[in-house]
Amino acid sequence: MTVVEPDLTDPELEEGEPEVAHIGRKEDVNRAYVTGEPITALCGTVFVPSRDPSRYPVCEACQEVMQRIRAGRGGQN
Repeated sequence: MTVVEPDLTDPELEEGEPEVAHIGRKEDVNRAYVTGEPITALCGTVFVPSRDPSRYPVCEACQEVMQRIRAGRGGQN
């Protein structure tokens, strides 16, 4: 008898890619949730927002870019 193990990997993730929440422009994220189209995160990753981002750690590269943007604005959001 052959035992088949279930595949528990997320098909949207590339192999070895950690699950992180990317940061994108608010308008792009809102549109992508409705249309399902891919958007580009601040780090350059193309993704389709489809999960609750509060459940995942923030992408370090996106976070660094956001800090640079805020610093350029004098700390304002």
